[in-house]
Amino acid sequence: MKLKVTHILAVIVITSVCSSLLISQDFMYWEDDFESITIPNITTRDAEEEGEGEATLFTSGDVEISADNTATAQLSLGIAILRTEYKLKFDGDGTTKTGGPQVNFTDYDTFLSTPASVTHVPGDDDVKVKLSVKARNYDGQLADAGTYTATQTLTVHWVGP
Repeated sequence: MKLKVTHILAVIVITSVCSSLLISQDFMYWEDDFESITIPNITTRDAEEEGEGEATLFTSGDVEISADNTATAQLSLGIAILRTEYKLKFDGDGTTKTGGPQVNFTDYDTFLSTPASVTHVPGDDDVKVKLSVKARNYDGQLADAGTYTATQTLTVHWVGP
């Protein structure tokens, strides 16, 4: 009987130690992919159109978000391209709620070349991240009609506790 009690106590101690280790683990993950962003048709040579999508990032510490600055992130239809810009906005400011400052519209090839900072506020382990895209013709040009596509990849990196 004594052996069983020792065995049960050992299991309780191991479970307690493992539980506290699991609870204190850092985490950082996207809840899901961004929803597809649909931009209205550009109906005149000088028009610009915008669309946006949102995803939730869960984090237990401070992070940075960087972006893909390759041609994959530019709206294109074969060899036809549109001027493509991205913007990032958070539902928190990093002071009272996890988040950071807005990143204004920036050309696809320089968007988040300096990563966006997201400051974690203890007790608030998620931040809604809104990605906006703006499209227009390049000055003096008129792109072909059709469905243009791009893929923007956001990557999250740890920067602090």
